Amino acid sequence: MKKLTLVVFSVLSVLVSSMSFAQTTLLNVSYDVAREFYKDFNAAFVEQYKKTTGKEIKIDQSHGGSSAQARAVNDGLAADVVTMNTTTDVEFLASTGVVAKDWAKQFAFDASPTTSTMLFLVRRGNPKGIKDWNDLIKPGVKVIVVNPKTGGNGRMAYLAAWGQVRKNGGTDAQAQEFVTEMFKNVPILAKGGRDATSIFLQRNIGDVLITFESEVVSVNREFGEGKVDVIHPSSSIVTENPVAIVDRTVNKKGTREQAKAYLDFLYSEQGQEIAARHAIRPRSQTVLDKHRDIFKPIAFFTVADYFGSLSEAQKIHFNDGGLFDKIYTTGK
Repeated sequence: MKKLTLVVFSVLSVLVSSMSFAQTTLLNVSYDVAREFYKDFNAAFVEQYKKTTGKEIKIDQSHGGSSAQARAVNDGLAADVVTMNTTTDVEFLASTGVVAKDWAKQFAFDASPTTSTMLFLVRRGNPKGIKDWNDLIKPGVKVIVVNPKTGGNGRMAYLAAWGQVRKNGGTDAQAQEFVTEMFKNVPILAKGGRDATSIFLQRNIGDVLITFESEVVSVNREFGEGKVDVIHPSSSIVTENPVAIVDRTVNKKGTREQAKAYLDFLYSEQGQEIAARHAIRPRSQTVLDKHRDIFKPIAFFTVADYFGSLSEAQKIHFNDGGLFDKIYTTGK
């Protein structure tokens, strides 16, 4: 009897071990300030996946500056999916064969299930009286922003600052002058969006933080409500959050079906609702309308309006030797 019990126990151990081994794990490599959103989203997806398929799935997360994350994936980080905040980071991975060339056609809205925009966070009571972009170039105003060379947050802040001049009737020369003046007021360049928030709130540097709209929710959760005031500028840029399946990984692991289900869930009403609760703008008009209290009206412009595309903007503004290098050198 004792021998039989040992045999049964051994069989059960093998079965449990096999079941654990069979559990699929996906790695989502994402941008810095999306960590709280994906924490909630992942929990909902795991539950939904179990309910619809009867199978267990585990989602691991990796977050950092968007461009740094893209380079890490290109260098071998085994992401099943990437969820970035600028299309150039996914295009880079497509150019090296890590993701499909037609990645933008594999999901709706050019594979961008959500959008955001750039807002200002100021210290409680707004002691410097910051109301719009022109206040960022005033003497004595210190601006915290992500380095456009390392993070999509920084690139979109730069393009928003440039584009708002154009939207108000200014020329590219005037836009360059404005951005140059603004970067003279930048005491330190952050590595990513969360680093920028830490510089602003933990190290207490700066008077205004330019960041994604969604960071407002994260700041309130992490540091407590009332630490900052939110300033909606008169105009700002539409930022898209592109996603893609990483062919190199899913082909090796056999996880394409699960990776697609994961990204499809971003487009579901439940996924869109979770995004909205994190102040990430949903594509679903129904969900957007439900959260008008979060998403204040702003005069929007797109990358295409003034820059052609993010790829063109990358070449002109952010590649080594581009306009940003000249502007930042001049500013310092």
